[in-house]
Amino acid sequence: MVKTKYRGFTLIELMIVVAVVGILAAVAYPSYQEYVRKAKRAEGRTALLELLQQQERYMTQNNSYKAFSEGDAAVPFKTFSGDNKASAAYWLGARACSGQTISNCVEVFGKPKNYTDPSITELTITSTGVKNCTGSNTSVCWK
Repeated sequence: MVKTKYRGFTLIELMIVVAVVGILAAVAYPSYQEYVRKAKRAEGRTALLELLQQQERYMTQNNSYKAFSEGDAAVPFKTFSGDNKASAAYWLGARACSGQTISNCVEVFGKPKNYTDPSITELTITSTGVKNCTGSNTSVCWK
Protein backbone atom coordinates (compact mmCIF):
# COMPACT_ATOMS: atom_id res chain seq x y z
CA MET A 1 0.00 0.00 0.00
CA VAL A 2 1.33 3.44 -1.04
CA LYS A 3 0.83 6.39 1.30
CA THR A 4 -0.25 9.64 -0.36
CA LYS A 5 1.22 12.85 1.07
CA TYR A 6 -1.30 15.66 1.20
CA ARG A 7 -0.21 19.23 0.61
CA GLY A 8 -1.84 22.25 2.17
CA PHE A 9 -2.30 24.14 5.39
CA THR A 10 -3.53 22.73 8.64
CA LEU A 11 -6.24 24.49 10.55
CA ILE A 12 -3.74 25.50 13.24
CA GLU A 13 -1.45 27.16 10.67
CA LEU A 14 -4.38 29.00 9.15
CA MET A 15 -5.55 30.25 12.58
CA ILE A 16 -2.03 31.52 13.38
CA VAL A 17 -1.97 33.51 10.14
CA VAL A 18 -5.42 34.97 10.88
CA ALA A 19 -4.30 35.95 14.40
CA VAL A 20 -1.14 37.66 13.09
CA VAL A 21 -3.11 39.57 10.45
CA GLY A 22 -5.64 40.62 13.11
CA ILE A 23 -2.91 41.93 15.41
CA LEU A 24 -1.29 43.87 12.57
CA ALA A 25 -4.64 45.38 11.60
CA ALA A 26 -5.39 46.34 15.21
CA VAL A 27 -2.11 48.25 15.35
CA ALA A 28 -2.22 49.81 11.86
CA TYR A 29 -5.85 51.00 11.68
CA PRO A 30 -5.70 53.56 14.54
CA SER A 31 -2.48 54.96 13.07
CA TYR A 32 -4.17 55.26 9.69
CA GLN A 33 -7.16 57.06 11.23
CA GLU A 34 -4.86 59.58 12.96
CA TYR A 35 -3.01 60.15 9.69
CA VAL A 36 -6.32 60.91 7.93
CA ARG A 37 -7.29 63.36 10.72
CA LYS A 38 -3.93 65.16 10.40
CA ALA A 39 -4.41 65.46 6.64
CA LYS A 40 -7.92 66.90 7.09
CA ARG A 41 -6.68 69.39 9.69
CA ALA A 42 -4.00 70.49 7.21
CA GLU A 43 -6.71 70.93 4.58
CA GLY A 44 -8.69 73.07 7.04
CA ARG A 45 -5.68 75.25 7.94
CA THR A 46 -4.90 75.82 4.26
CA ALA A 47 -8.52 76.76 3.53
CA LEU A 48 -8.55 79.23 6.45
CA LEU A 49 -5.39 80.93 5.22
CA GLU A 50 -6.85 81.20 1.71
CA LEU A 51 -10.10 82.63 3.11
CA LEU A 52 -8.15 85.17 5.15
CA GLN A 53 -6.38 86.29 1.95
CA GLN A 54 -9.77 86.67 0.24
CA GLN A 55 -11.00 88.70 3.22
CA GLU A 56 -7.96 91.00 2.97
CA ARG A 57 -8.68 91.61 -0.73
CA TYR A 58 -12.32 92.29 0.16
CA MET A 59 -11.16 94.74 2.84
CA THR A 60 -9.02 96.73 0.39
CA GLN A 61 -11.97 97.06 -2.00
CA ASN A 62 -14.81 97.67 0.50
CA ASN A 63 -13.11 99.14 3.58
CA SER A 64 -14.57 96.39 5.78
CA TYR A 65 -14.38 92.64 6.20
CA LYS A 66 -17.42 90.45 5.47
CA ALA A 67 -18.99 88.29 8.16
CA PHE A 68 -20.86 85.12 7.20
CA SER A 69 -21.86 81.83 8.78
CA GLU A 70 -20.24 78.53 7.90
CA GLY A 71 -21.35 77.06 4.61
CA ASP A 72 -23.20 80.23 3.52
CA ALA A 73 -23.34 80.09 -0.29
CA ALA A 74 -24.49 83.71 -0.73
CA VAL A 75 -21.06 85.27 -0.16
CA PRO A 76 -18.27 85.99 -2.65
CA PHE A 77 -15.92 83.60 -0.84
CA LYS A 78 -15.28 79.89 -0.90
CA THR A 79 -17.12 78.52 2.14
CA PHE A 80 -15.67 75.01 2.22
CA SER A 81 -12.23 73.43 2.21
CA GLY A 82 -10.83 71.29 -0.58
CA ASP A 83 -11.76 71.17 -4.23
CA ASN A 84 -15.46 70.37 -4.08
CA LYS A 85 -18.25 70.88 -1.60
CA ALA A 86 -19.27 67.23 -1.39
CA SER A 87 -15.92 65.96 -0.14
CA ALA A 88 -14.90 69.04 1.87
CA ALA A 89 -13.49 68.40 5.34
CA TYR A 90 -14.41 71.84 6.75
CA TRP A 91 -17.16 74.43 6.51
CA LEU A 92 -15.71 77.95 6.60
CA GLY A 93 -17.12 81.15 8.06
CA ALA A 94 -16.11 84.61 9.27
CA ARG A 95 -17.11 86.82 12.18
CA ALA A 96 -15.89 89.93 13.96
CA CYS A 97 -12.99 89.42 16.36
CA SER A 98 -13.94 89.33 20.02
CA GLY A 99 -14.60 92.84 21.30
CA GLN A 100 -14.11 94.50 17.89
CA THR A 101 -16.20 95.43 14.89
CA ILE A 102 -16.10 93.61 11.56
CA SER A 103 -14.60 96.69 9.90
CA ASN A 104 -11.52 96.48 12.16
CA CYS A 105 -10.83 92.77 12.59
CA VAL A 106 -12.13 89.48 11.18
CA GLU A 107 -11.83 85.99 12.61
CA VAL A 108 -12.19 83.23 10.02
CA PHE A 109 -13.13 79.80 11.33
CA GLY A 110 -13.55 76.26 10.12
CA LYS A 111 -15.74 73.52 11.56
CA PRO A 112 -15.36 69.83 10.62
CA LYS A 113 -17.96 68.84 8.01
CA ASN A 114 -17.67 65.25 6.78
CA TYR A 115 -15.75 63.69 9.63
CA THR A 116 -15.49 63.78 13.39
CA ASP A 117 -12.31 64.96 15.04
CA PRO A 118 -12.14 64.04 18.72
CA SER A 119 -9.44 66.69 19.27
CA ILE A 120 -10.67 69.75 17.33
CA THR A 121 -14.15 71.29 17.12
CA GLU A 122 -13.17 74.61 15.47
CA LEU A 123 -10.03 76.12 13.91
CA THR A 124 -9.66 79.93 13.87
CA ILE A 125 -7.29 82.64 12.70
CA THR A 126 -7.75 86.41 12.93
CA SER A 127 -6.69 89.18 10.58
CA THR A 128 -4.16 90.17 13.27
CA GLY A 129 -2.53 86.73 12.97
CA VAL A 130 -3.81 85.06 16.15
CA LYS A 131 -4.25 81.32 15.55
CA ASN A 132 -6.47 79.31 17.88
CA CYS A 133 -8.85 76.39 18.12
CA THR A 134 -11.36 74.75 20.41
CA GLY A 135 -11.57 71.12 21.39
CA SER A 136 -10.15 68.57 23.78
CA ASN A 137 -6.55 68.62 22.48
CA THR A 138 -5.73 72.11 21.26
CA SER A 139 -2.00 71.39 20.98
CA VAL A 140 -2.54 69.70 17.58
CA CYS A 141 -4.43 72.60 15.94
CA TRP A 142 -1.79 74.48 14.00
CA LYS A 143 0.93 71.81 13.84
